[in-house]
Amino acid sequence: MLALKLFIVPAFLLLLTLAGKRWGPSVAGWLAGLPVVTGPILFFLAFEQGPVFASRAASASLSAVLASVSFSLAYSHAAKRLPWPPSLLCGLAGWTTAALLLSRLPASPYAALGVSLTTLLLAPRLFPAARVQIASRPITTLELGCRMLAGAILTVAVTVAAGAVGQAWSGLLAVFPILGIVLAAFSHQSQGGAFAAALLRGMVAGLYSFVAFCFLLAMALPHMGITGAFLVAVAATIAVQLVSKRLLSRRSGERPSPVREKSPTTRSQ
Repeated sequence: MLALKLFIVPAFLLLLTLAGKRWGPSVAGWLAGLPVVTGPILFFLAFEQGPVFASRAASASLSAVLASVSFSLAYSHAAKRLPWPPSLLCGLAGWTTAALLLSRLPASPYAALGVSLTTLLLAPRLFPAARVQIASRPITTLELGCRMLAGAILTVAVTVAAGAVGQAWSGLLAVFPILGIVLAAFSHQSQGGAFAAALLRGMVAGLYSFVAFCFLLAMALPHMGITGAFLVAVAATIAVQLVSKRLLSRRSGERPSPVREKSPTTRSQ
């Protein structure tokens, strides 16, 4: 079991990175909405703590979309004036504040669904107004290693501490913005705060599939068991991702923009 915890999430993050290198940053940002970290953590919680525990943790993970977006918003606004270390501290402060508030939310999938959907609808209006073109950039071995190591550490930490921290905090910590932290810090350092803010904003659009996964998992686990619940949640996630991909493709078709494959630089419009 420990070997699986150390392998599954890093493997998913590696595949996500390879997909970004193969098909470009737009595909990588779209795939980043998949529950590649939270999904395995909730599976391990269901296996070790039981379906009811994991169901309530999934409900908390659903509401934690607010905490994840709070991190992105705080980091993005701070990045307009500050380098990445203090911007990261601002982002973590935003996540912690939201998580503390959400920990007092009743364990209701419907309440969590309302919080998450309201957050996703309002979030695009709250990001900085600066517009930048997100072009391809090389992923260093160090960055890839940080992603994989952070994913493994988070998986082991949450599942080991689940009995002590309880259902709500297990679900909230399962959505700790590991991938967002690594992406923002490395992008900010290499290509500037505006680029990092645009990247974080793009990741928000992919969270609708995450919402579908957590909501259906929270609803199905007490009645369908672990295998059935995860199959239903994964199927819904794929369906939402395909629909969102079509919508994004239509938008990009209406507003074509040149892409520079060789230059990783960012150009303000």
